[in-house]
Amino acid sequence: MLRTPLRHSPWLSELTGSVVRLKLETLQPTFSYKIRGAFNAVLKLRDRDRDRALRPALVTASAGNHGRALAHAARLAGLPLTVYVSAHAPRVKLEAMRAEGADLRLCDDYDAAEQSAKAHGGAVFISPYAHHDVIAGAGTVGLEIVEDWPEVDTIVVAIGGGGLISGIAMAAPSAAIVGVEAAASSPFTAGLAAGRIVQIDVQPTLADGLAGNLDPDTPTFGIVRSRVGRVVRVSEDSLRAAIGGVVRNERLVVEGAGAAGVAALLSGDVSDLGGRVAVVLSGGNIDSHVLAGILSERNGGPA
Repeated sequence: MLRTPLRHSPWLSELTGSVVRLKLETLQPTFSYKIRGAFNAVLKLRDRDRDRALRPALVTASAGNHGRALAHAARLAGLPLTVYVSAHAPRVKLEAMRAEGADLRLCDDYDAAEQSAKAHGGAVFISPYAHHDVIAGAGTVGLEIVEDWPEVDTIVVAIGGGGLISGIAMAAPSAAIVGVEAAASSPFTAGLAAGRIVQIDVQPTLADGLAGNLDPDTPTFGIVRSRVGRVVRVSEDSLRAAIGGVVRNERLVVEGAGAAGVAALLSGDVSDLGGRVAVVLSGGNIDSHVLAGILSERNGGPA
């Protein structure tokens, strides 16, 4: 796990009129912030079981990045891991999990994967977003941002299950927090409007890492409701433009979920962010053919 750079973006600063810095979680060993929560959960589990010398089996559900990160952590700790994952997850994520030695169980979608993982017996379930140690590990992203840039006004971050944004919101209470959902899967927008977690109809999205319903027992909903200033939604066209724009202007590879914050800035879905804005690039695991298709399009972002 790395302490990642918080890099100034002249491109986004000029477009928005704010000073914008990018938190480069795409540079982590598994190319997403998920390694922070995965390692924290495995280390905490090892510490709790140290006296009993247990080597528990692990199980999780994943859209891909958490499974990849947890597989990496589990391999280093010598723990067996079963990952329930959507069969439609990007190939780069599936292949990486297999390479780390995880036992993959392919499901119809993320919701089915989560249900199956929770029903799996004989192993410790580590949720990709609803596990307290995972949330705490993700929160180190926020700690690093405020340590490197104490004057930051706003942190813009993608929101799927809410683990990352919950951790950041608790770690950076002095900053305004803006969550960005994919319009195709926006359980927080629907739930916040209803005042409770509700089931939504999840549509296909380029931000595969954000797609799915919320665990009814997740603590992240309450944290977001009390600590996050606003949640906005971005379109598929905005996500495509953001991915292309980041590649062309920042020379960084970013996946759909990882580009959600940039998409919100490019589309104008968020404004009045203050003079100093940090945007988290949360992941970079995108299939090469998908990236090539985006870069061949005119709407792949300004050059």
